[in-house]
Amino acid sequence: MKDLSGRVAAITGAGSGIGRALAVELAGKGTHLALSDVDDVGLAETVGLCEGRGVKVTSAHLDVADREAMFAWADQVVAEHGRVNLIVNNAGVALGVTIAEMTYEDFTWITEINLLGVVHGTQAFLPHLKASGEGHVVNLSSVFGLLSIPGQSAYNMAKFGVRGFTDALRMELEIEGCPVSSTTVHPGGIKTNIARNGRMRESLGRLGSSAESVAAEFDKIAMTTPEKAARQIVNGVQRNRRRILVGPDAKALDLVSRLPAGLYQRVLVAGAKRQR
Repeated sequence: MKDLSGRVAAITGAGSGIGRALAVELAGKGTHLALSDVDDVGLAETVGLCEGRGVKVTSAHLDVADREAMFAWADQVVAEHGRVNLIVNNAGVALGVTIAEMTYEDFTWITEINLLGVVHGTQAFLPHLKASGEGHVVNLSSVFGLLSIPGQSAYNMAKFGVRGFTDALRMELEIEGCPVSSTTVHPGGIKTNIARNGRMRESLGRLGSSAESVAAEFDKIAMTTPEKAARQIVNGVQRNRRRILVGPDAKALDLVSRLPAGLYQRVLVAGAKRQR
């Protein structure tokens, strides 16, 4: 997959943020696109940005939590494009709440999108990638898939799950010796609306951050644009990286995650207590 020209890429969550930036970046490299999102307006805007670049662009309304819809979309992509070489399981949502006050509905909502959506996309597209003779699975985790953060338990669980799932997939593909590979992506703070559009509960105030301040604080610490993130991800795919750390903060937190758990957790607890 070093040469992406003429290949076909499917991207979930393409209506904004990293998904949109990846679509534009790949279109510039001559990659045909199959795009999906639940946000029809945002998706249409992304399609408009990618058209006129000499590539075929198709789009579909898709909820990644719907397993049957995901498999139907994978079949549709192959029917419309003739094959598919790359699936980017990018769609995701944010949830900030303490474990004590997290509802089961909150838990299932984020799990079905952030974790099962990745599982659905991988399983739906994997046979088609193998049939194409050359393919790659890209699954979006997070820096919160590297270390745990108070108030982010369900998000941590989902993103750690993506990491473990994709690492295991990579090894299975290598054992099989098929021409398909996989990569886990750990973005740091990316200038997107994921925090602003997420569910932030009042219980975060007990951890030192009001629900209203989370999005504003995220905007301040977000260090990387979606466009720069997209370039790093595409470059990592072309180099067949096992793991891509997007942004300097991701690299720093990766180092922190290697410290003794008790050490970095005590620092986080102390910081939260000071804020509170």
